[in-house]
Amino acid sequence: MSAVKSTAEVIAQFNDAFTKHDPTLIEGLVGEGCVMVTVQPAPDGTRYEGLEACETFWKDLAADPKVSFQPEDVYVFDDRAVIKWRVTFTPGEVNEVFGGAHAESTTVAGVNLMQVRDGRIVEGLGYSKTP
Repeated sequence: MSAVKSTAEVIAQFNDAFTKHDPTLIEGLVGEGCVMVTVQPAPDGTRYEGLEACETFWKDLAADPKVSFQPEDVYVFDDRAVIKWRVTFTPGEVNEVFGGAHAESTTVAGVNLMQVRDGRIVEGLGYSKTP
């Protein structure tokens, strides 16, 4: 039996999935009953519930070649983490996750509020700047 990953280890691997465009790194990181809320559509985003729904969403986003994700700051404390990030797009190639509000954008800044329990992500709430 392997040791449970720390919150910092889970969040580092989660970020690597996006920076490396490697959706396989998401596997094993999402917990049962996970709740995830996307950054769009404003004002409330879209809510996903359960391991499969959250994992599928994050894997699809990690694999998207139109999106270049860069964490700017990561703060970890106990079972919580804050990821301050920036996403860059090719002009006119905005990902549907970030929506039509960003159709003329080449970059979006945002944060994710994360909770990890027993080495698995159980909550991921995304917020972004809107033009």
